[in-house]
Amino acid sequence: MDIKGTITILLRDALILVFNQDKLDVVKTAEALIKAGVNNMEVTCRIKRPLEKLELLRKELPDFVAGSASLIDSPGMLDVYNKANPQAPLPSVQQVADAGACYLVSAGNFSDETFKKFAGRIPIIPGCGSVTEVVSQFSKGANLCKIFPAKQLGGPAFVKAIDPAIHKTISLVPTGGTNAGNIPDYIDVGVLVLGGSFSMIDKAAMQKIIDEQDYNLLAAELTKIKQLIDELRTEKYPALNFAKASTEQISQITGRNFNIT
Repeated sequence: MDIKGTITILLRDALILVFNQDKLDVVKTAEALIKAGVNNMEVTCRIKRPLEKLELLRKELPDFVAGSASLIDSPGMLDVYNKANPQAPLPSVQQVADAGACYLVSAGNFSDETFKKFAGRIPIIPGCGSVTEVVSQFSKGANLCKIFPAKQLGGPAFVKAIDPAIHKTISLVPTGGTNAGNIPDYIDVGVLVLGGSFSMIDKAAMQKIIDEQDYNLLAAELTKIKQLIDELRTEKYPALNFAKASTEQISQITGRNFNIT
């Protein structure tokens, strides 16, 4: 899938689930997402064997948009970490790209080298915590900008505060602390795609999912989140059918630019 197709799916899904749970099966989790109407997921490098799980996901569900996240785009830091953790090394950006990552996500900024290699080829979603970082990373080729850690930065109020400064042009993806309680506020301030983890699911239900490996329950819980987001976006953009809209249509109606040339 090309970069435009991947971004279109992210915009239609409106949710990027962070797969950060070693006790769940990565393929079955992706299948639960598909049942819920979400066709993407990011595999974070904070789990065990992230590269293997990404490769398995791409092999078993080749049409599913599997991204790689928590990437450390710093050779120096990567070298220090991997020397200290030889049994569980972190993959580099190049390694996850070679493994078939459909999009790249980091908690921090991506390097100029990564933009030179992958901008325009693979969607890049850097972590940002200020207007300066958002504008700088977008100018280098970022397609969406992750706001992280969103809760600690101020949640919807932070997004609302910085959006005018970026002229409501860049699509921000708040990640960290997103839940059913604040999703309406995020949609209200113009967020099109939210990043979220399993913490969005009720703790008792999530424990049952893990203990019983109940992927039907997982699909049901994810469906609730997806439906909430869909309803809220429909209310905010009544003229826009996200399920069928092209990136051009979404851009025209929302005013957001996704850096696709």
